[in-house]
Amino acid sequence: MPSYWIVVGSPDNFERTKALGFTVQGLKSRHRRKAERMAKGDRLVWYITGDQAFAGTATIQGDFFEDHEPIWSSGRKKDEDYPWRVPISADIVLERPEWVDAEGPARRMAHVAKWPAEHWRLAFQGNVHEISREDFEIVLEALRGTADVSA
Repeated sequence: MPSYWIVVGSPDNFERTKALGFTVQGLKSRHRRKAERMAKGDRLVWYITGDQAFAGTATIQGDFFEDHEPIWSSGRKKDEDYPWRVPISADIVLERPEWVDAEGPARRMAHVAKWPAEHWRLAFQGNVHEISREDFEIVLEALRGTADVSA
């Protein structure tokens, strides 16, 4: 059974992943254990901070690896190099004007229900979160409403 993940990042970091042809996704150093659990066939969805939007999905294509080449950046931790990386392939990727406002789908997600309704955004703090298949399907359905590509 695949696992499902939300990767939380800035618009700039999403653009960096895009510039790599959506072939690799980096995770912050404190998330090694999550990276170790990621496996081929797992799915991820991108949540973009600031915009509070979902931008697309991808499928993990292999095991995580360590690399310290600076690609992604953290506004808070200048020496963060997102060393845990997973090979990916894009499934659905929307252009910025098409990104899906996260509030509607998020309020239907079990992952978000852990927080008071007025603080739903707290569910998307941090770099990566494991979510249920049902939560992933909620986001996928919202993305498919805008996308021309199906996963």
